[in-house]
Amino acid sequence: EDAFQFILCEGCRQESPNLKLLTCLHTFCLSCLSKNKLIGQCPVCQMAIPQASSISDTDNLLFTSLQARLKVYKKIIDGADLFCDSCKKASEFWCSECKEFLCTKCFEAHQRYLKRESHKTKRVMDIRAGSAKEFLEGSRRTGNLSCSNPTHKSQTVSIYCNKCCKPVCCICALLDSQHAPFCDIRSETQRRQEELGTMSQELKQKRSGFEATYAALQDEAARLEEAQQEMRELIRQRVEQLVQLIRQEEEELLGLVEARQEQGRRELAREMQHVEGVLRRMEAGERLVEKMSLYATEQEVMDMQPFIKGSLEELQRLQLAAAGDKVQPGKFAECRARLQVL
Repeated sequence: EDAFQFILCEGCRQESPNLKLLTCLHTFCLSCLSKNKLIGQCPVCQMAIPQASSISDTDNLLFTSLQARLKVYKKIIDGADLFCDSCKKASEFWCSECKEFLCTKCFEAHQRYLKRESHKTKRVMDIRAGSAKEFLEGSRRTGNLSCSNPTHKSQTVSIYCNKCCKPVCCICALLDSQHAPFCDIRSETQRRQEELGTMSQELKQKRSGFEATYAALQDEAARLEEAQQEMRELIRQRVEQLVQLIRQEEEELLGLVEARQEQGRRELAREMQHVEGVLRRMEAGERLVEKMSLYATEQEVMDMQPFIKGSLEELQRLQLAAAGDKVQPGKFAECRARLQVL
């Protein structure tokens, strides 16, 4: 179970049939997004949610599919109520294409009538002996792409139209002269997966820069705290030597130090929150691309890749702040000058 925690909602950590993928590549259920509606930000990285309703329109098809397939696996492992979907007898086989349990007799009929379809059928006992990862890889369908023309849903799709950016069937390719040029759907799916992998590798390299900036900001925050403590102590030592007449000046100096320190803290906190949010988005992107390469079907790659690509491109456009643009902590020069006057 620990290996598949990534398919849960990142808010409530529960399974949900309505998982939504945000542009920051974090995944939440409708319930968690509804609770966050008034804030309009991702609860993990605080990136603004661009949708007017604060609810993403993009379904996380990969995670939803994995949840359904893992439920089947759990049912097989538990061994309860495993009956043939055709005759209700005890099942001995599972067809990942039909998504049905089969008894021995129905399995023989299934193999006879669908022998040309190359359906992947496995024994239930063999599935129990394997791992969840092996079951998911074995049930990963490769021939379930559908034509973009709603009247051709039953047609086998093996062509990709580069002009329309959609999979099409042979009928569309032959009858509609607007569809061109073409390429093999398998090569296009592989190209998209490789494109996501390349972008993920580039983000890993860029991520190191953001991590270094985040570490520097943390160090700067620590130095700011240390400088504040030192200044407070120096002020107290000097003020204790003075008479009651300058007690008011002491309070003003302490207030000024607090104001400078609070200003620097707020600026550093904002910058750290921004960089931390970018890092979490990058982590989500890397994790999602990894899981796509391991478990996504071609349909899921075709449906989700443009959205994920857009989010990854947005991350690639982010730039680290230049050295002169970084937040400078508040300084205590004014405090020192007034102290010298005293």
